Amino acid sequence: MTSAFDPIDLSGKRLTNRVVMAPMTRSRAYGPGAEPTEMMATYYAQRAGAGLIVTEGIQPSAVGQGYPDTPGLHTTGQVRAWRTVTDAVHREGGVIFAQLMHTGRVGHPSLLPDGLVPVAPSAVAAKGQVFTHEGPKDFVTPKELSEADIRRTIDDFAAAARNAVEAGFDGVELHGANGYLIHQFLAPDTNRRTDAWGGGTEGRIRFAVEVVTAVAQAIGGHRVGLRISPGNPYNDMAEDNPGEVYSALLDRLAGQELAYLHLLEGPDRDLTASLRKVWPGTFVLNPFTHPDVTGPDALKLIEDGSADMVAYGALFLANPDLPRRLAAGGPFNTPDPSTFYGGDHRGYTDYPVLTA
Repeated sequence: MTSAFDPIDLSGKRLTNRVVMAPMTRSRAYGPGAEPTEMMATYYAQRAGAGLIVTEGIQPSAVGQGYPDTPGLHTTGQVRAWRTVTDAVHREGGVIFAQLMHTGRVGHPSLLPDGLVPVAPSAVAAKGQVFTHEGPKDFVTPKELSEADIRRTIDDFAAAARNAVEAGFDGVELHGANGYLIHQFLAPDTNRRTDAWGGGTEGRIRFAVEVVTAVAQAIGGHRVGLRISPGNPYNDMAEDNPGEVYSALLDRLAGQELAYLHLLEGPDRDLTASLRKVWPGTFVLNPFTHPDVTGPDALKLIEDGSADMVAYGALFLANPDLPRRLAAGGPFNTPDPSTFYGGDHRGYTDYPVLTA
């Protein structure tokens, strides 16, 4: 029986275990130009015992930023700063993918330079607010992307992927979940287009397919993962028939031999099982455990074949040596939500590791 502590081949890269550090926004890129810091290098290196680290969301372009103090991968300074992070992780024997996250309509003009405004498939504002340096602000109506804008955005993803490889990352994960830009194209409420980038299922999956294809052509499909969250209402999303859309998407991508599919699961375990059957490659599952954090019980999903790898979020945040603790059955540090976003080393690099 396969266990979480068995190695796995990820498109030619040998991983020492099947425990994934999930991407988690931490808003601590305080360096000039949205560049990662030495403290971030320490944070990721501490967690190099993961089979795979997926970074926090990294904007592939200036307009792709949706939150304060999130890092980018679109300038030479950012590439140079990320090299410090990847070198630190590799010295500890870790494998690290950069998550490329364009937030689309999620954001605010005050977070963007040069008079830019958030963009989206359609000019539909999200309900709710986003946190900015001046406090919470209502979401604005985004600019609808033109055909030329869409092509430039796809090019931005590909360029950021090339930058990631230059910065020493082992690969990239494309964030197609949580109500951000790729997800916005997939959902009918946020994509009201009637051209070839919207309408029915084929139109709505087109942007995701073309982004994945462009990135795979830029750096090789073996270096590319995709994260999805079918039916996830986060950031004011609505999907009435996710099974049809996501099955079609995976059918279109199945032949590209990507590194993995990363599913952020909702409460519908039957949908998870159906997508698992459709996907021919490595299947990473961030299981639905709301309102609790993902715990040791999730390791059974590897043993029963539901997933090839399991992703941990908050528990990995609080336990730098999480695979070791999972193997030992605990104990586990408790995450401190008050330090999740922004701040200094407290709740970031000061969680203790096991000493015995």
